[in-house]
Amino acid sequence: MTIAVRSLAALAALLVAAAAIPADSLTTPDTLTPPPATPQAQALRSLEELPAADRVVVRKAKRKLLLMSGDTILRSYRIALGLNPVGHKERAGDFRTPEGTYRLTRRNSRSEYFLSIQVSYPSEHDLRRARRNRWDPGGSIMIHGFPNQLRYPPSYYESRDWTDGCIAVSNADMVEIWLLTPDDVPIEILP
Repeated sequence: MTIAVRSLAALAALLVAAAAIPADSLTTPDTLTPPPATPQAQALRSLEELPAADRVVVRKAKRKLLLMSGDTILRSYRIALGLNPVGHKERAGDFRTPEGTYRLTRRNSRSEYFLSIQVSYPSEHDLRRARRNRWDPGGSIMIHGFPNQLRYPPSYYESRDWTDGCIAVSNADMVEIWLLTPDDVPIEILP
């Protein structure tokens, strides 16, 4: 998350917290005791204390997405992949999730899925290979939550690979990933 987004979130939480403080607790110049911490103020402190990942690692065979800070795993999430998950994505419609090193480039809070962060696929290497084979390389590979309009029960999305080639997580996990990954963070997708 960029500093600007964190600052806006912190400002919003501060305004909510300020609105919850009784006015009479602010007009006591003879005391230095601050008013008790409100739940909003505690949430603001928690938001400011969130660790930021310096890279994302996806292990396709293990169905895991790891948020990393150096060699430390900050968080680990279960993922769903494309309907044809084995192998590197080569072209549009192959239902594969790419493999390689990319970046998380763009956030979309209004996508068809609960939040999404775009993976920079196709790379120059992917484009050259696709051109050489006269294929459309495809694109719009994202990390995202469940569809906003569920076509199946939630258990369906939790228990199988179901995307067209994206990396899917639960909505709760997507909120954490959204908050803990800064813009343009590298993502390594391993077989």
